Amino acid sequence: MATLWFILVAFMLTMYVLLDGFDLGAGIIHLMAARTDQERRLILRAIGPVWDGNEVWIIAAGGTLFFTFPVLYASSFSGFYLPLCIVLWLLMWRGVSIELRSRVPSPVWASFWDGMFFLGSTLLAIFYGAALANVIRGVPLDEHGVFFEPLWTDFNPFSKTPGILDWYTILIGLMAASTLTMHGSAYIARKTDGVLNERARRILRISWPITILLTVVSTIATFAVQPQIYASFNARPWGAIFPLVAFIGLLGVGHFAFRNRDLAAFFSSCAFIAGMLASSAFGLYPDVLPAVNPAHSLTVDNASGSPYGLTVGLVWWLIGIVLAVIYFVFTYRLFWGKVTAKGEYGGY
Repeated sequence: MATLWFILVAFMLTMYVLLDGFDLGAGIIHLMAARTDQERRLILRAIGPVWDGNEVWIIAAGGTLFFTFPVLYASSFSGFYLPLCIVLWLLMWRGVSIELRSRVPSPVWASFWDGMFFLGSTLLAIFYGAALANVIRGVPLDEHGVFFEPLWTDFNPFSKTPGILDWYTILIGLMAASTLTMHGSAYIARKTDGVLNERARRILRISWPITILLTVVSTIATFAVQPQIYASFNARPWGAIFPLVAFIGLLGVGHFAFRNRDLAAFFSSCAFIAGMLASSAFGLYPDVLPAVNPAHSLTVDNASGSPYGLTVGLVWWLIGIVLAVIYFVFTYRLFWGKVTAKGEYGGY
């Protein structure tokens, strides 16, 4: 049962990255793709009906983590207290910038919030990547499952007392930012026409080879920093399906981007992201939070809740996920088409 919940939590986090990832990417390219006030409004209209709903997935994942892996929840939320606070502030900062931009008819006001939207989205992408890198690299857990990481120490990922930021976590953060730039530009290209569509396609074609380069470098660095990843794939070769999906997805992005097939490029980007995250989860299993000292690592067995709680929770989770899927299918079908300057969602 604990393994099933490991898969379900990984699924929810993947859904969050896929859905909120494209509007984070839209924020990253906001100042590059859109030059005029009308173009920037179009980008906000493209994500306006869905951006806040997309964040439900990370809230739901956090709540699910609370009762499925309470030891992991307690250890990670206390050990990562500082970066979690930074992420919460960035989420609020970004949300406020989206909603306040059009409240005052002033170019200075709009330009300020445009900058905040770009900065908040970019920093969130980097911090999310760094967070994943911290989990992959391992943290200095003691025998009681307690740890604390400063924001940085000596930037050495092989240190016994690593910080949140080192050269490895920053590398993964940059890869995440590049990936979401690619993801967001594919989404904006699909949702817009005209000059904005062309600029989004151009950014997609530029970010694609950068993402390839960072993916190759990050993969090599990951095998060096966390040998367990390679050992897991070596012990269970069938797991190669996950990096294969990522590889095909990344190739598909370039194939479709240069043929102006925006929707196919976007779904290929989804496949790449899902494949990479699934590969990370597969490589770490059975650990849910590796420790610098492997004897202190939290696993699906020693970090999970009671069997009764996991069983009862599964019933309520299934009910909740069905309702969530219905809501998301309805919302995305309703706002499936391209956005226009005089679209029905004119609040931005």
